[in-house]
Amino acid sequence: MKTLEANFDGLVGPTHNYAGLALGNVASARNAAQPSNPREAVLQGLAKMKALHDLGLPQGILPPQERPHLPTLRALGFHGSDADVLRQAQRQAPGLLAAACSASSMWTANAATVSPSVDCADARVHFTPANLCTHLHRALETQQTTAALKRVFPDPRHFVHHAPLPATPALGDEGAANHTRLCADYGSPGVELFVYGRGNDDEPSPKAYPARQTRAACEALARLHRLDRQRTVLAQQNPQAIDLGVFHNDVIAVGNRNLLLCHHAAFGDRTGTLARLRQALTASELQLLELDDDEVTVAEAVESYLFNSQLVCPPALNGRMLLVAAGECRERPRVWNAIQRLLAADNPLAEVRVFDLRQSMRNGGGPACLRLRVVLTEPERRAVNPACWLDHARYLELVNWAQRHYRDRLLAQDLNDPQLLDDSRRALDRLTQILGLGNLYDFQHG
Repeated sequence: MKTLEANFDGLVGPTHNYAGLALGNVASARNAAQPSNPREAVLQGLAKMKALHDLGLPQGILPPQERPHLPTLRALGFHGSDADVLRQAQRQAPGLLAAACSASSMWTANAATVSPSVDCADARVHFTPANLCTHLHRALETQQTTAALKRVFPDPRHFVHHAPLPATPALGDEGAANHTRLCADYGSPGVELFVYGRGNDDEPSPKAYPARQTRAACEALARLHRLDRQRTVLAQQNPQAIDLGVFHNDVIAVGNRNLLLCHHAAFGDRTGTLARLRQALTASELQLLELDDDEVTVAEAVESYLFNSQLVCPPALNGRMLLVAAGECRERPRVWNAIQRLLAADNPLAEVRVFDLRQSMRNGGGPACLRLRVVLTEPERRAVNPACWLDHARYLELVNWAQRHYRDRLLAQDLNDPQLLDDSRRALDRLTQILGLGNLYDFQHG
């Protein structure tokens, strides 16, 4: 049975802005209060999706969240008309307004953890939405993410949707950004690598920034997804790397099939982690591509998002891999030189393709942040909501939709504009029709 890995990218929402809400995200903090361009952001994301689709890769679409989210603001005590709620929030608690307007759901690597049916004891694809409880603006996403995933992957014969883990710091879960699957081939049983920042009491922890993913959450996810313990590996992220801005593992490591591309400083116990992966990956030999500070420092990795590149296998490359990188990689000579050395060496990497994702990158999200990987058999692929697959016609329709509904400039002081609320609702209402999602959003039930 043919099995493929699909990328489901998140559409950037109409309220894309730079509020600097994410502690530990260096780019988010550096660009706080700068003007954003939501229209350019969504078009940049769509261009990457279309390019991968044109390479013969299955490309899906996930919707943005309803923002500004008035039910959240009303639940926090703001009242009156919609315009009144926005004005009160801006005046009394601008941080809450910014959280209720955040477009961070664009980074669907944080939407959920996904395990393919071949890895799960019941032979179904398992989804667990991330609780994202470390930051308010992200924790607000969980309920709507859960609903969206059920609309995109609706068939219970093929898909299992778990509730998010309890939203407590002890079970902090940031989704697929801390989860990598290694395998001989997508359709063969794989090794699922869960990476956490906060472990047991005897394990070290970062000093400057929070460790968002916990070991207890990783263990719970493995149980929920009914994974084979012999093919499940837990590893602690290097706490020193977290303090340098590596807030998720996908900022310092990326895997595809049996290839792991990472920095030498990615894991707290590097030797032990690699040994466990090699032992668990019985059907294939682990191919490790590792860079150290002599080639690319952790700071340079964070600035360029080199390890947040996507690794994909277009049919034309006959099993070899394409590195999908952000433009910032090419702008930094040491990073670009490291990529060229990897391409020249004897390994599965065949090509690099660079994309302009600057609007996302300024908020701390690169190519891999924007996608959720879902391994699907052919019957499972047919069970996906068909309107959520990208093709040429849907791409053109979404480009027209974005150009019609999105602003080309947005500042923090614009978030209380009632017209922004109306524009966003019109955009999302139309999007649910394009993607066949029904009445997904709260305002559609009002």
